[in-house]
Amino acid sequence: MNWQGKTAFITGGVSGIGFGIARAFAEAGMDLILSYRNEDYRAEAEAWFVKNEFAPPRFVKLDVTDRAGFAKAAADAGKVHVLVNNAGVSVFGPTDEASYADYDWIMGVNFGGVVNGLVSFLPGMKAHGEGGHVVNVASMAAYLSGPQAGIYTASKFAVRGLTESLRYNLAPYGIGVSLMCPGLTKTNAWDSALKRPDGFADSGFKTADKAELEQFGTAFDLGMDPLEVGRKTLAGMTENRGLILTHPEFTEDFEEIYRTSLDALPKEPVPEGRLHIEKLRRDANRAAAAGKMINLGDLT
Repeated sequence: MNWQGKTAFITGGVSGIGFGIARAFAEAGMDLILSYRNEDYRAEAEAWFVKNEFAPPRFVKLDVTDRAGFAKAAADAGKVHVLVNNAGVSVFGPTDEASYADYDWIMGVNFGGVVNGLVSFLPGMKAHGEGGHVVNVASMAAYLSGPQAGIYTASKFAVRGLTESLRYNLAPYGIGVSLMCPGLTKTNAWDSALKRPDGFADSGFKTADKAELEQFGTAFDLGMDPLEVGRKTLAGMTENRGLILTHPEFTEDFEEIYRTSLDALPKEPVPEGRLHIEKLRRDANRAAAAGKMINLGDLT
């Protein structure tokens, strides 16, 4: 697809990875609508567009957990061709100590925000008939778990599953869908715990120590430039890739996932009936990826 003149809506589009994607889209000649929450970040983003002589984006103040606000943003946006669900929070702590508030906040933003974006924008994207693309930003945590990020990881696994299924559903409309999983990127994502909303204050995790978080944040200084992530995202969209991996340093992890998964499969004969059902599933998935509408009758 030629992205020149297409309109993109990016959540969390004024800082970090979202701003990197916004800059890459601007280079491609797209019209931008960027959601934000922090006024300082919005001002800095606006100044960048002026300084670099790009068309100014439209800015929309939006909490991605606010469904009414999201619906209004979609209605006000007009025709949108590209939706990037990027906004998220990154909070760490032992999963066994997490409170309901921890689950509600992290899942509400990282997964619920994606859901709200899809429900708000997909009807219009399907209706205008010009095709387009959806990018759901997850993280390498969609594949890799760890002892300090159970809820965060669960939210990204959920985004992965939703995105992979959605790709089949939107293919008949000429709308591509990509799961984008970045690794370490030079952003301020490490400070989410310092911005926790009052309504989710009852955390099971220990109180965030600013000095400890700032030390953790030094790792992010070694990360990839968000603009490089944005350009790789745009390249993946152009190639209509279902999975966009931006960082090359995870070969060892994927090899281990592959080996562990194969080793876990029982070494025993499989009844013909079950083999047949799984073949039907695979055939249906391939047909759906090619643009066919699939119903339950295709699976039996």
